[in-house]
Amino acid sequence: MKYRVQIYFLLISFLTAISGFGFSQSSDQKIRVACIGDSVTKGLGLGNPESQSYPAQLQALLGSSYQVENFGVSGTTLLSKGHRPYILTDEYQRALDFKPQLVIIHLGLNDTDPRNWPNFRDDFIEDYLKIIRSFQISDGQSPKVFICRMTPIFNAHPRFKSGTRDWFWQIQQEIEQFAKAANVGLIDLHTPLYSHPDLFKDALHPDQSGAAIIAKTVFQHITGNFGGLKLAPVFRNHMVFQQKSAIRIWGKANSGSEIVGEFNQQTEKCIANESGDWTLTFDPVPEGGPYTLKVSAGSQQTITVNDILVGDLWICVGQSNMEFPLKDAANASGDISKVGNPNIRLWNMKGIVRPDDAKWDSLSLDKINKLEYFEGTWKSCDPENAADFSAIGYYFGKMLNENLNVPIGIIQVTVGGAPVEAFIDRKTLEFDPSLVDVLYKWKQNDFIMDWCRERAKLNISLSKNELQRHPFEPAYIYEAGIQHLAGLPVSGVIWYQGESNAHNAEHYRNAFPALVKSWRKTFNDPELPFYFAQLSSLNRPSWPYFRDVQRQLSLSVPYSGMVVTSDLGDSLNVHPIRKREVGERFAKLALANVYGHHLVSSGPEVLKFSQTGEQIRIQFNHATQLKTSDNMPLREIEIAGQDGIFKLSKASIEGKEIVIQTQMMEIQKIRYGWNPFSRGSLVNEAGLPASTFKIDKQ
Repeated sequence: MKYRVQIYFLLISFLTAISGFGFSQSSDQKIRVACIGDSVTKGLGLGNPESQSYPAQLQALLGSSYQVENFGVSGTTLLSKGHRPYILTDEYQRALDFKPQLVIIHLGLNDTDPRNWPNFRDDFIEDYLKIIRSFQISDGQSPKVFICRMTPIFNAHPRFKSGTRDWFWQIQQEIEQFAKAANVGLIDLHTPLYSHPDLFKDALHPDQSGAAIIAKTVFQHITGNFGGLKLAPVFRNHMVFQQKSAIRIWGKANSGSEIVGEFNQQTEKCIANESGDWTLTFDPVPEGGPYTLKVSAGSQQTITVNDILVGDLWICVGQSNMEFPLKDAANASGDISKVGNPNIRLWNMKGIVRPDDAKWDSLSLDKINKLEYFEGTWKSCDPENAADFSAIGYYFGKMLNENLNVPIGIIQVTVGGAPVEAFIDRKTLEFDPSLVDVLYKWKQNDFIMDWCRERAKLNISLSKNELQRHPFEPAYIYEAGIQHLAGLPVSGVIWYQGESNAHNAEHYRNAFPALVKSWRKTFNDPELPFYFAQLSSLNRPSWPYFRDVQRQLSLSVPYSGMVVTSDLGDSLNVHPIRKREVGERFAKLALANVYGHHLVSSGPEVLKFSQTGEQIRIQFNHATQLKTSDNMPLREIEIAGQDGIFKLSKASIEGKEIVIQTQMMEIQKIRYGWNPFSRGSLVNEAGLPASTFKIDKQ
């Protein structure tokens, strides 16, 4: 370790001296650009590398003032002791003789080979230094050097789980640390490609479109031209900022540009970095509004965002029951006529096509591959805008606004039929020992419900691209939608999903906590409230067990809570229409747990049972007085002895306990509401229902 630290100091002293070098160019000379790398640089797998490789496309972008040469060699390593060191190739010597003024180095992918990284990882930084130092020109001047974060290696790579995945990220970290310590330019080729596995047919080499993304990214860093001033897509007219949080604004601009922002009589400035990124942070402002945000880059580029409110921001997300529009909900006609609250703002990130029983056209398929699936913008809450918005999201926001008296913003991200895996980021999926297997041939993968796979197959049947993407694909909804919200302060999330995972509750037991962890990282909040709806009642045999797994998750996932909906179900319709109650139950959870209001926010929660002779007592939390919703005898209580066979049992209510008289000795298990379409009637004093449950003798 001491030796590597010494290398870092050597790097800093040597490379800091050359990092500020600005090469000069006479009018009749071209700027020489050397592209150093492996098969990705060479253009392996492309039909015509001479014109389609990234260096060739970079030449076209830079124009006649530059001379770009491709010195890529397939299969080469950065490590000098690797199985095929780049520094031992003829192309390396040719690159030195070229005397470039700009050097772009993209190496490291082949160092993930088990012959290389496990054996020689300690040499990586020193070997990188030697390559850079070798381009120093004899007269003391040196080229501008950019090193690159590696392009992705996707899960279909044959060695992915056996080492490549882990070693890839270790090398990536070394590259980042090296660039920072050495003060050389760092070009991120990973991020713009990581959400595009469809551009990597062999999981390693990008196709022509992928090479174009690399070329554009390198071009931007060489020229500093990132297309001028841009705000991140989340910053739009009529939006809501989270109160009591710093107001953080970010976007892109040409590198070196001075960015000036004005918000609520505050002025902040920053400089767009070498990657074109910039961030402005304003102090928190009082809730309310409207506010105006103005961001400028010089006198010619100004963006203004109007009618901004500051209040509480929530995300409502899931599949079709969260998507279910207000106009189709019970009592919708009367409720819509009363809509009209400028202090509630709605953003429906709506898909360009729905996953209905239909074949999608080529234009839609192309947009989906480009991650252009979601559209929409912030809107005020009026009858027209609310009618097509999530009914649950609307009722949730309405109740919060009425009780908190602050502006409320609701962002809807929903895709009917989507499995949970589609909402989780790719890296989380890749590194989870179980979820990583979901990524493999997902359209033939039994982790994904067969209905989802068949529907996706139909939707994309007109595509000729074997890697055609679909919103049901693992990580897709995250990549096309959620990651655009990353870093935005929010109050919390309400989630209604599970119908498309109910075939495998054991898998969901792992996938749901992974989802929550993924989002808490995305929104930089390890305690982000994450409230979810339990599946309702429906004649599907697997649902009682799935509902109980959800109940257990509500107890094991920190800062979560569950809304019971089994009393609102429809035996024949997966989309029950009583959404007001669901939205308001979500709001009660938030009011009690996030905002500290004193109210009953959940139904009775079973704790344990005890048996004394022929009497069984079941104890509950979140109840001072149990009762039945219809004042009839309690239904759907079952008990099981040593044989494990459940039998219906009569039960009575005493305070906050259920009492069962039985002649069956040594009861081992008790369950309640264990029917696909449950008619269970147990509620607490607030009328909130108890969950389906199964408990064992302690």
